[in-house]
Amino acid sequence: MKFYYVYVLQSESNSERFYTGFTDDLESRLKTHNQGKCKHTFKHIPWKIKTAIAFTDKGKALEFEKYLKTASGRAFTKKRL
Repeated sequence: MKFYYVYVLQSESNSERFYTGFTDDLESRLKTHNQGKCKHTFKHIPWKIKTAIAFTDKGKALEFEKYLKTASGRAFTKKRL
């Protein structure tokens, strides 16, 4: 069974910085972020995984990622994740 992950990263250099993303290979994606290869996260490396949620449905995972990037989704993340 294949899993798709929606993840929330927290910067280890600035604990107030978070990044939300989607991947099907969580370990590889974290390495990419920490190697400075992502233009949205390279300024705040290193990163650690704060939360990761696995989905079997790619569409549902993408919908959830999109939600977490909204204002109400960011509030949900701060309160619940």
